[in-house]
Amino acid sequence: MVTSSSKQTQYFPADSVDFDVWIAHVGVNRSAADITLLHQAYSKMDSLINHQQDMLGDKELTRSLLIAEILANLHIDTNTLLATMLHSLVISCDVSSDEIAEEFGVDVAHLINGINKMRIVDARQVHNLDEKPSTNSVEQVRKLLLALAEDIRVVLIKIAERLYTMRKLKFFADDVKRQIATETKDIFSPLASRLGIWQIKWELEDLSFRYLEPETYKHIASMLDERRIDRERFISEIIIELKNDLDCAGIKADVTGRPKHIYSIWRKMKAKNVGFNELFDVRATRVLVNSVADCYAVLGIVHNKWRPIRSEFDDYIATPKENNYRSLHTAVIGPNNKTLEVQIRTIEMHEHSEYGVASHWGYKEGGKHDVKYQEKMAWLRQLLELKDDDTGDIIERFKAEVFEDRVYILTPKGQIIDVPKGATALDFAYYVHTEIGHHYRGAKVDGKIVPISYELKNGQQIEILTSKHSQPSRDWLNPHLGYIKCSRTRAKVRSWFKQQDFDRNVDAGRTMFERELHRLGIAKVQYEQVAQKFSYLKVDDFFAALGRGDLTTVQVANAVHELIFPVVDLMPETPVLALRPPTSQSYPDNIQIMGVGDLMTHTALCCKPVPYDLVVGYITRGRGVTVHRRDCPNVLRLLDVERERVISVSWGGAQTRKTYPVDIVVTAFDRQGLLRDITTLLTNSHLNVLSMNSHTDKKTYTATFTFTIEVADVDQLSIALTKIEHLQNIMQVTRKKS
Repeated sequence: MVTSSSKQTQYFPADSVDFDVWIAHVGVNRSAADITLLHQAYSKMDSLINHQQDMLGDKELTRSLLIAEILANLHIDTNTLLATMLHSLVISCDVSSDEIAEEFGVDVAHLINGINKMRIVDARQVHNLDEKPSTNSVEQVRKLLLALAEDIRVVLIKIAERLYTMRKLKFFADDVKRQIATETKDIFSPLASRLGIWQIKWELEDLSFRYLEPETYKHIASMLDERRIDRERFISEIIIELKNDLDCAGIKADVTGRPKHIYSIWRKMKAKNVGFNELFDVRATRVLVNSVADCYAVLGIVHNKWRPIRSEFDDYIATPKENNYRSLHTAVIGPNNKTLEVQIRTIEMHEHSEYGVASHWGYKEGGKHDVKYQEKMAWLRQLLELKDDDTGDIIERFKAEVFEDRVYILTPKGQIIDVPKGATALDFAYYVHTEIGHHYRGAKVDGKIVPISYELKNGQQIEILTSKHSQPSRDWLNPHLGYIKCSRTRAKVRSWFKQQDFDRNVDAGRTMFERELHRLGIAKVQYEQVAQKFSYLKVDDFFAALGRGDLTTVQVANAVHELIFPVVDLMPETPVLALRPPTSQSYPDNIQIMGVGDLMTHTALCCKPVPYDLVVGYITRGRGVTVHRRDCPNVLRLLDVERERVISVSWGGAQTRKTYPVDIVVTAFDRQGLLRDITTLLTNSHLNVLSMNSHTDKKTYTATFTFTIEVADVDQLSIALTKIEHLQNIMQVTRKKS
């Protein structure tokens, strides 16, 4: 019998479900253990949410069972049905995932977590009722759907939920109807098509069409109904006649009428620019056989019996569609010169076309680990990179970008903004709008205050807090603090500082420069030389660049250590120790001695040099060469009394990473937990603490800590000092002077 898809199969009225009838239908071909679990889930729901209602006044219990029924019609596994039924308990009744896992299994709990992540799509829908969906917004929702889907079954559940909503859409307001119908047409129906779930795809399309083009829908439906009796009689006669021919040929086949879908009829009328009476497939039959060879045998019988319309033949068995749809399609001139469409496929092909990816679970244990499942998962991740010419509803091909390198975040109004993976709350503020970033005061993620350096994750909802008195901080540009991860954000912050007053930038840059020198224990440096190192002719221009963020303190610290200090020319023009031709030899402690080989070296305890400090060597009596920083007071004294023992040394390029002890001094207002916070920070920075001394002045409430830590180089030391400096109550952090 030919039926219109506007007539939906529904076993129960929307306001109640007879569980015994439900389980009799859903439990077909399921094991006794599965039936027991479904009973157990129903009992748990009945006791906890029996009286709770959804937004339309339907019981949550009824809604969950009807959505599960949609999935059961796809022959999906029992765990997916259990997750569909039980996920409301986690949301509404504070039932924990651990409790679900213990009672129904880890797989069910995993699916429920996935479903709850996807709820943000519904939240976006509610917030955007007054907005007309743009092409970009539709793309973003589809991307978000798949970005959140760690298990393909979660996408199937969301599609089933959308079908349930579409069946109830007549109860919504008109503006809501159009918004939901548009999203369904552009997002969920194409996904169902790509997954090969044709029975859901057609219903979603017809229901969307019904609310988006109500007059056209009614016109086509009325034309179908006008000739329904004649068409059904014609198809019945064709079925009997074709079945007899196949029996005579010894081909076992099931011949049925094929339902016609209003949306597909309208699309063909529009694509071919023809009227309803000129369509070839208003009258259609489907033949199911056991083998591919039988498919082509049936095709030969059909073409011999009726004259084929050559332009209407498609062989999707030899060349399947992108979603692996396989079938033979042909159209013929049947009895009374009436056109007839015939689809021919095997039973296996039909199962795939009706149930698609859902059929890969069957009812076997461990189905989700099946190789075919993994292939489908990989395929699902590529859906948004492909264009489906058959559906006509896929939005234009997405911009070229690596899907996994983006994170999809929701604003409080439900707008989706994609940012690079690893982006922070501050990055997000600048992606929304530059001025919002400039006035950033804080952020809430899913209702909770988060640090400025918090890395955002897929599907989170973020609210940016602003203040008209807030403005960018130069600390934002410090890469060690991790406030900014996106180059776009960094450029906008730097641009802001460039626009500020030149004198303010000079003062700020001078303060930053002198503070960095003080922190690293560098006593003397020529400002002009540092400025020239960065190609600035004037010192004030150099300070302004540092103050507005064009340069960082780390860059400046590295440049300072590369410059020649006044004490660099320690060696006379003719070396005192002319032992052998100058060579450069690496030693285990990563120090190279120029002009001298096979000498033992060790670092001085007075100044504790670390790699990339400018250093000199002092030849001791019996202890080899002691390596000092070039600005060490002891070296300056030795230059006057034993200059001939001072030799040039430099840091070598040994492959093994060594660490060196260095002393730092921390001054802070005393508070409870201060020492714990400092040591925790050092531990998290992978720095080893060799020793620690502390002193507290009770009169001034200040505490002074001296730490000896091991660092690999000056960069690591600078990072550690910066991080400690940003702890609460810290007044000053410096490298200890000799």
